[in-house]
Amino acid sequence: MKRECVSCSTGKFLGLFMIFGLACLMLTHASKTPSVTDGLSKGLGTNEEQKVVTDVGVRFKKLLRRAPRLPPRLSGNEKVSSGIFTGKPNEHDEEKWKARQRNVKEAFTHAWSGYKKFAMGYDELLPLSMQGFDGLGGLGATVVDSLDTAMIMGLEEVVSEAGSWIESNLLERISQKGDVNLFETTIRVLGGLLSAYHLSGGDQDMNLANTGPKPTIYLEIAKKLADRLLSAFTSSPTPIPYSDVLLKNSSAHPSSNLLSSTSEVSTLQLEFNYLSAISGDPKYKTEGMKVFAHFKTLPKVEGLVPIYV
Repeated sequence: MKRECVSCSTGKFLGLFMIFGLACLMLTHASKTPSVTDGLSKGLGTNEEQKVVTDVGVRFKKLLRRAPRLPPRLSGNEKVSSGIFTGKPNEHDEEKWKARQRNVKEAFTHAWSGYKKFAMGYDELLPLSMQGFDGLGGLGATVVDSLDTAMIMGLEEVVSEAGSWIESNLLERISQKGDVNLFETTIRVLGGLLSAYHLSGGDQDMNLANTGPKPTIYLEIAKKLADRLLSAFTSSPTPIPYSDVLLKNSSAHPSSNLLSSTSEVSTLQLEFNYLSAISGDPKYKTEGMKVFAHFKTLPKVEGLVPIYV
């Protein structure tokens, strides 16, 4: 019995070894691309025979390939409890999202109340020292940047406070302030004014805001600001605008290293194009789109221009 078991195990081993050898032979033939002369000399030069060998090798590779792991299948109740959105909201989901909405609004209201108490009119609030700081040119960036968010959230009190401050103070700040960054001022202040104009119904000839100034106030201030920011484009000897603007005298100058950030100068078009659309004055769009036209002429690496131009 012992000898029979040994012979049986040996036979199995030899059988497996033979199968492994055949598999290696097929894979070797599948990966090797014989030349015409080799094929003629060995009798393997025909396309049909090569195709058969290749197909066998590919099929064998597929057999050795591991099957992908599939995610566990959950029942409907398990999907809801595990937090997977099924596309069919129920009362539990609606309450969860409403609670999250309330939490976000409370966080925004908390941040605004701290800013209003300690830094109203400044660009930023320094939370540890509880002082205001003009790090973005002194145009009250947080006030203008927060207004459209308050409108979306339906926080009428914040809309009234921010809108009233803008109407009373921002034009004076624009005419008196000095050095501001073109990009930061465009996305925060100009963009904030244009968003407030849109959300209050200005581009629909309506006044959707229950509190705060009329939409035309936001548009007029936006135009005054953009007219001064245009000096960054008109002062530059190239279609790429300078990085900094002196608002009080509508002049501009480049950064100290004479470089312009690609991501900054190529994202100003959103605000400037929209301002041209609602004001009817094409000059804002014309200057902004010169940047794109210039980028098309620059040398590119794999379709990309450099980080700085």
